[in-house]
This record gives sequence, C-alpha cells and structure tokens, in this order.
Amino acid sequence: MADYLDPALPTARRVEDLLSRMTVAEKAALMFHPSTQPGPTPDDPAALAVAEEDAVVRGISHFNVLGGEDSAAVARWHNTIQEMAESTRLGIPITLSSDPRHGFRDNPFTGQALNSLSRWPETTGIAAIGTTDAARRYGESIRREFLAMGIRVYLGPMADIFSEPRWSRGFGTWGEDPSRVAEFTVAFIEALRGGAELGPDSVAAVVKHFPGGGPQLRGDDAHDPRYPEQVYPGGQQELHIEPFTRAFAAGVTQVMTYYGKPVGTAWPEVGFAFNEPVVQGILRERLGFDGIVVTDWNLLESTKVGGLDFGPNGWGLEDRTPVERTKIALDAGVDQFGGDRNPALIEELVDGGLVPESRLDESVRRLLHEKFRLGAFEHRRVDVDEARAICGSPELMEAGEEAQRESLVLVSRTDDTPIPPTARIFLDGLTAEEADIPNEIVDDPKSADAIVVRLDAPYENGRGSLGDFFRGGSLEFSAAQLDRLRSHAAIARVHVAVFLERPAVLGPLTEIAASVVGDFGASDARVLEALTGRAAFTGTLPFDIPSSMAAVEASREDVPFDTAAPGFRFGHGIRTEVVVTV
Repeated sequence: MADYLDPALPTARRVEDLLSRMTVAEKAALMFHPSTQPGPTPDDPAALAVAEEDAVVRGISHFNVLGGEDSAAVARWHNTIQEMAESTRLGIPITLSSDPRHGFRDNPFTGQALNSLSRWPETTGIAAIGTTDAARRYGESIRREFLAMGIRVYLGPMADIFSEPRWSRGFGTWGEDPSRVAEFTVAFIEALRGGAELGPDSVAAVVKHFPGGGPQLRGDDAHDPRYPEQVYPGGQQELHIEPFTRAFAAGVTQVMTYYGKPVGTAWPEVGFAFNEPVVQGILRERLGFDGIVVTDWNLLESTKVGGLDFGPNGWGLEDRTPVERTKIALDAGVDQFGGDRNPALIEELVDGGLVPESRLDESVRRLLHEKFRLGAFEHRRVDVDEARAICGSPELMEAGEEAQRESLVLVSRTDDTPIPPTARIFLDGLTAEEADIPNEIVDDPKSADAIVVRLDAPYENGRGSLGDFFRGGSLEFSAAQLDRLRSHAAIARVHVAVFLERPAVLGPLTEIAASVVGDFGASDARVLEALTGRAAFTGTLPFDIPSSMAAVEASREDVPFDTAAPGFRFGHGIRTEVVVTV
C-alpha cells in the first residue's frame, strides 16, 4: 500500500509521498475550485458528463456544490463524484464546499438556500441576537448538516466589517462593530471545526474576504465590473484586517481574497488576489498565515451563472490574458483559483518556464494537508438516509426557528400593547398560510383592526448588472411605499417589518406605523408570533440605522459608525415580554 493511503502514518509523510507521485497536470488540477451541480435526477446524463469532464478528465478534486433538490440529492451527488474520483490514477478524493445554505436570501453568486435544511436568520441576524453562543449554535448546526451531505468546506464566514451602509453584501457579515465581528467570526469558526483541531468531524472554514471587503465605493459590490473600487477615505485598512488576525489566531486554515481593487492607497490598484503587497507582504509574511489562499470566483476566465455572463473578474488586469493573470496571482501567493476550471493555464506556465514546479508544490502541500486532516481519504462516502434524517431534523429546525425569534428587533412602537388575539388582521406582504396565530385573517383591509406589512430594505433597480442579486443605491423608501403605508394607517393600526438586508432609513416609517420591526431573515410565522405578543422581542441592531441618505453619502466607506446623527444606534432594541393571551 502506498504511504499516502496509510492513515497510521503522519500527515506530513502522507503528503510528501502523494506529492512525489503527482504530475504537473495533477498538481495544477488541485489548484482549481469550480462549481458542480447535481442534475434533476441522479442519472441525468448532462450533469454526469460535466462532472466526468471536471473530475476525471481534468482531475479537479475541489468543488463548490450548487443547487440540489434537497439534502439527500446533495449527498447522492457527493457519492457519485467521489466514485468518479476513485477511478483516477491516484484516486485523490473530492472535497465539496458550499456557500451559505441556511438563510432566507437565495443568490447563485453568494449562497443558495436549501429548504431541507434548518432555516436561520442571515448572519447579521445572528449578530442581532448579540451573544457568541448564538454564533456557536449556528455553526454547530451547519457543521452537522454539511457533514451529513458530504460538504467539508464552508465558504465563510465573512469577517468583513459592515462599515458602508449601502454595501449589498453587508447582510452576510456580523455587522458594523469591529469587536463583535472579530468575536463572532472566531466563535463560528470554532463551532464549524467541532474541536481543538481540524479533523474528520470538522467543516473547514474559509474566512473572507481578505483584507476586508466592506469599504466598497458607494457600497456598490465588486462582483459587478462597473464597481471594482475599494476605498479607504478614513485610512482604516488595519481596522478591517483585525478580524482576520483574530481568525488566524483561532486556527482558521483557509482565507479568500476579494474582487475589489484598492484605490487611493499605497497598494497597487489591482484586485486583491493579484496584490502581492497584500497577499505575500501582509497575509503571508507579516501575519504569518501558512494556510490555503483561495481567490474569489472566476478571476481568470468567464462562465455562466444562473444564465448570466460572469467574469473574468480580474480588476485592474482586464487587458491581461488568462495565463498572465494566473502567473500574477501565483506570484502574489494564491494557492487555488475559485470558480475557474482550466488547469492548462498553470501547465502552460510551468511548461514555458515562467513558473517553477516547486511553486506548485508549495500550494499543493497545503491543499493535500487539508484533505488528510479532514479524513477525506478514509471517509469517501456519506449515508444518504442519514443525511435525510439529520438535515432539517426537528431539533435543528427548532434551533433555527428560535434564532429567528431571538433576532427580531423591535425598533419603535407607539405603546406597549401587542396586537390582541381578538383583532382582525390584514396581511400585506405576508402569507396567511404561515399565520399560526388565533387571530382572524381578513382579505379586505377596511375590515381589519390591524394591518401587518412586510417590506424589503429599499434598493435601486438596475444598480447591479447581475440580475439585481446585489442590491445597491438609495436606502430611503419611495414616496409610493410611504403613501401605501399612510393609506393603511388611515384604516387601522399598521405594524411594519423590514428585512434589513441593508440599514434602511426607518425614520419615515416610525412616523406612520404603530410599530416597526427589523428582521434579518425570519418566517412570516415568527414575525406574527412576536407582533401578537406570543414571543418576546429580544434582538438588538447589529449596525446603526442612518437618519438620511445625505448622512450616508457624507460618511466614509471604511469607517464604522460614521453617519451623522443616526436614527437608531447599534445595540438599540426595545425588549418585551411574552404576553399570555386567552
């Protein structure tokens, strides 16, 4: 038996044995991390053909799993592509990763919700609960459900500071307070690991997006080729790096760079994956990080995501060829290319004498070491029935629902009285099927005693080029939205819940509504439960709520808590008790 297949041998020896057997092509394949997706049926020929091309012909062994009808389908797909990998010359097992799957937002670029899993608030909602224990419960649930499906790497958490209120990805962070971001990042990473060291019962975390993705110019996200700039008008580069420093001290083994290119700093104006002073100088040398550096997706070549053209996202290097971008990233210190699936780019560099094979060995050692630590060679299959039982189990579902309850923030109210059980309620933006309350739900607002409205935080259509998956622009509600609320308020008391994907300007709503609730991902049932006094409001805001767009526009993108005279401050939330009704 080859040394690398012997679990009794030290990991370092197994790594060196396998590395010595690998060709340049096999090493290059390990350095790519594209997507894979099960078909509508387990034997779908199109899906199988794509997987065969990637896992067998190209020899790629890291994949971000997208889609999947349910948890069992993902588990079956894991087993299918592992079988393909076993047919290769060296039989290197597949490592599956995934973006967030447990929230309420569904975005093919940043995370696809899977209904068969427990359903939790978005990450800002965990921060709204306000305790690191909540982050640990969240991470533990993800660990158990991911392991059951065969997913061994979580593409997160985001250690980015939500310092720019307009940023369309802020809901995936732990909020605006740098200390909370650092503390919750560490707690979540430790929960995913499930022990002191990474092992067979762990899910590895990929902390992102180094050196902090929050300071996007005007909050427009760098997924979009129109908005590549990351800016530091307050000079706070070190503040945004601090949560990553804490994550490294906590033993995180992987880090992802962001798309953004810094503008107006001493750093080169190229995307961070290509930015040698940042990756090699700060991450590798100054901070001493010797784990895996993976790029964000599709920096080298283009692809299709959800039917949309995506990439290449090599900002500042748009005029370079894919091969040239590959070399620049390798020189900067990158180990793996997310999204891309063309190992021939690296082979060409080695064959042309532009990159020595020893440079590939540096990265491949890290990647193999991670596979061995996770027990990937010894645990090549998952039990599909067990995945079906664990994922979405009553225990985990209740944990997610409790987190939804705890995350709701009562921002304002005109009195202490919840909606009484005798009140007839008209729902606007909610479904009656989820209304698990004793109240009568009416179809006509004119016959209602109370009106409950759910709104998304405002955004400007067309601000993002990727199908408005990245919502940007103004945080103020439109005149039409406010007029609709006023019309409701002329009939009955209005209660408004706003999904705070971004910190909306809530002042005008508080002048109209009897109560305003901030939510970060919660079912209609949980919102109605709290508004009717059957659950307590205990959440607090994970960021400031600005008083106006003028205040937002005057603030500095890299400086937390920088909007003048905020309407509501970080940590605000009216606490209530459960009201016993008959």
